[in-house]
Amino acid sequence: MRVRAIVLIVLALICAGAARADGVLERIRAEGVIRCGGVPRTGLVGVAPDGRAQGLYLDLCRAIGAAVLGPEGRIEFHVYDSEKAFAAFPGIVDDVSFVSASEILDENLAGKIVPGPPAFFEQSAVMVPDANPARDLAGLAGQSICFSQGSGAHRDLEAWSASSKIDFDRRGYQEDVELHDAYDAQNCTAQAGEAPALAALRLDPNGARLKSRILTPPLAVFPILVATPIADGHWAAIVSWAMQTLQAAEIEKTEFAASGFDSLAVSGPALGLSADWRVRVVRAAGNYADIFARNLGANSPLALPRGPNAPARLGGLFTPAWAE
Repeated sequence: MRVRAIVLIVLALICAGAARADGVLERIRAEGVIRCGGVPRTGLVGVAPDGRAQGLYLDLCRAIGAAVLGPEGRIEFHVYDSEKAFAAFPGIVDDVSFVSASEILDENLAGKIVPGPPAFFEQSAVMVPDANPARDLAGLAGQSICFSQGSGAHRDLEAWSASSKIDFDRRGYQEDVELHDAYDAQNCTAQAGEAPALAALRLDPNGARLKSRILTPPLAVFPILVATPIADGHWAAIVSWAMQTLQAAEIEKTEFAASGFDSLAVSGPALGLSADWRVRVVRAAGNYADIFARNLGANSPLALPRGPNAPARLGGLFTPAWAE
């Protein structure tokens, strides 16, 4: 009986070793590339005027990959812009996927991925012309608001109206072009959508669009999660600690609170990484504040404020882990 137990233990260890050898970390090292993917959103993933892919997702993917591969590593990004793109999940899952809870549920991914820490807090918001006297959402009572019919922003708008007991004139559109034209022609006095997309609409080099501003507070805030394949907890831990590192690295150490690398002294060898893995992560694309500023904030055309995408210590929603 004891011999049989020992044999079973040995077999289990062999199987565990084989599973580890076929894990995500080993595959990335063998191929020299990390594979990421996400639903296209303004500022998060898109194409620059020169044809290069850019966005916050790509910088996060690059930083996570650097923990394993260093600066010589490559990234491969897949855009989930259709049901066909999501169909890849039953087979090969990307090493890192940036998805919302709604996308996880809609595409039946709950049993296939591990929902990790937030990568970004998206906001549904409302935009009005500069000439509109409304200073907040309540100031839009009775006014016409246009939106994409059935979109997340539409649902958030209805939820806000129900909870605040403030009604408005509904103007739903099936096509984005018609929606934007209706707003520019002032067939509706406000437009609902995701905040970065609304900010992009204000960037009109020809001056044909209305000078506009985005009202605060937003209609709703929801996280985009960093998800990993469900079969590899080791890789999920590496990705989670890499994200924590990016967020904690921007917070200056004070007399009473740790931050940065000092607050996340996670041993590289404990994760199967080099001793300088945290330095590699931040060096690849900067800390989270740098990444946000470059893609959505002060150093980008969108010029959006940090809002919820700041650490809680600085007024946002991110709560990076650090040792007490």
